[in-house]
Amino acid sequence: MIKDSVVGDQRTRIGEGQTDDGLGPNSDIGARLRALYGAVQDEGVPDQLLDLLEKLDSAEKTQRGKDEAYDE
Repeated sequence: MIKDSVVGDQRTRIGEGQTDDGLGPNSDIGARLRALYGAVQDEGVPDQLLDLLEKLDSAEKTQRGKDEAYDE
């Protein structure tokens, strides 16, 4: 019942003719998403992924060099 009261209060604070659907940046869902995003953002990048990215960069440079040699 307390939750219903809080939701009702949020809707009245928005203004007349406008209702809050509970998905705004200050809602409980928004706060939880920010916390989850922050936790993921603080995690390091796995070494395997960094190795794959380095290999991709190397392959792109090699391909670019071949394309430039072919264009000449």
